[in-house]
Amino acid sequence: MSEVFAELVGQDEAVDTLRRAAAAAAVLRAAGAHPDPTGGTGPDGDGGTGPDPGAGMTHAWIFTGPPGSGRSEAARAFAAALQCVDGTGCGSCAGCHTTRAGTHADVRLVVPEGLSIGVNEMRALVLRAASTPSGGRWQVVIISDADRLTEAAGNALLKAIEEPPPRTVFLLCAPSTHPDDISVTIRSRCRVVPLRQPPPGAVAEVLVRRDGIAPDVAEWAASAAQGHVGRARRLAGDAEARARRDAVLAVPRRLTGVGAAFDAASALIEAAEAEAAAAVAETDAAEKAALQTALGAGGTGRGAAGAMRGAAGQIKDLEKRQKSRATRAQRDALDRALVDLAGFYRDALVTALRAPVAPVHTDTVAMARAGAEKWDAEGALRRLEAVLECRVAIEANVKPKIAVEAMMLALWKG
Repeated sequence: MSEVFAELVGQDEAVDTLRRAAAAAAVLRAAGAHPDPTGGTGPDGDGGTGPDPGAGMTHAWIFTGPPGSGRSEAARAFAAALQCVDGTGCGSCAGCHTTRAGTHADVRLVVPEGLSIGVNEMRALVLRAASTPSGGRWQVVIISDADRLTEAAGNALLKAIEEPPPRTVFLLCAPSTHPDDISVTIRSRCRVVPLRQPPPGAVAEVLVRRDGIAPDVAEWAASAAQGHVGRARRLAGDAEARARRDAVLAVPRRLTGVGAAFDAASALIEAAEAEAAAAVAETDAAEKAALQTALGAGGTGRGAAGAMRGAAGQIKDLEKRQKSRATRAQRDALDRALVDLAGFYRDALVTALRAPVAPVHTDTVAMARAGAEKWDAEGALRRLEAVLECRVAIEANVKPKIAVEAMMLALWKG
């Protein structure tokens, strides 16, 4: 098994920071000390002076970077290194193995299933995180997409970060450090680990080495995915993912009038819904079956019948969570399509400007060139801005159908 940081593609500076912090954490643990949020390190329960946590270990971290940069992967790798028997993230000890598998008792991963993370969930998480680590190392809380914290949930987390338990480490993942994503107060109490978009060459190398993908396919997928490792893997190995991408990149040719623009919007929304439904179907079915089993489905007798009648509330709660997760999955699928579309108009723009840069979509170069001749640089830029504005509108909770229809009309009119 490879060491835990080997999965982080093109993030040498961040990996170096995390390795040093994990080593510092191991020293603190051996000395019976803990990260001190006021500026130094000291024995449990006392305080005192010691090395600057900014140069080593501290109790709260924010991992930032664009989609596909590996924010959550970096947080999980760091968590594994903190639980590692020697603090290196060897990848083979029980601490590393269970953390990577998601079964470590002292590592909790929060992944928002809906559009936000609520205050009740955060309060329960903070309460559990205050307990003593069962393995004698660290309680680690990983919050994926921490930018989706509601204001109340953020306040609950802030209190825990301001007064952290001695052996608890908070790892937050967010797309940027902008105040609209993570509150300034929380951010000021965390150490930031910026991740960059991996270069296509590094992504392609990983696909070849780790996934056994042919080099030419890996190079194409890495370029088409714009540095997103997970998406590159899907494009390289999933024919349906490639077909969905092809349909998105065909949109500019379909915009021949108002009616065609609305048809294209409907097609894009429906494709995102279908992709999301396929992505969550297996998880939804497994959750429903597990709940029914726990509630005694299939049992006989008066007790079993009564239990099922009393389970209506639990089933309703599960259906609510699944609906929220499906909505988030649809938004994510639609955003991936918009990123592809933005890449096409970016290619048309740089072609019109005769800029000496490589295209995002190597398989639509001819179409981008035709678009550049038709629209010129100003027209290509307006279309690119329309796609980016659509992404911002959807993130601000404008109904996707309305935002996409407005975008399609803007693309048609130019």
